[in-house]
Amino acid sequence: MSVSAHKIRKIALFSGRVQGVGFRRTTVALAGAYKISGTVRNLPDGSVELILEAAPEQIEKVLQDIEQRFAGFITSITLQTQPPQGLLPGVRIIW
Repeated sequence: MSVSAHKIRKIALFSGRVQGVGFRRTTVALAGAYKISGTVRNLPDGSVELILEAAPEQIEKVLQDIEQRFAGFITSITLQTQPPQGLLPGVRIIW
């Protein structure tokens, strides 16, 4: 599978009250408005990991949408950028 040069991979770790509030399901719905690939999952420490691959501006829009929707729940976001790995289209919840 060929990975476009204009895409990036962004790993976002959300901390706060982000489990048990519909965070993953809402993230999938919000990301559905964009041409984006990725996964979202709960981590044992109570945080949520979101991995996205798309054009940087698409990722930024999704992250802004998530921050606005969960403004009272997110206490911190840690971001890491990597080269894309060719995830399948769409954002999926993984267990």
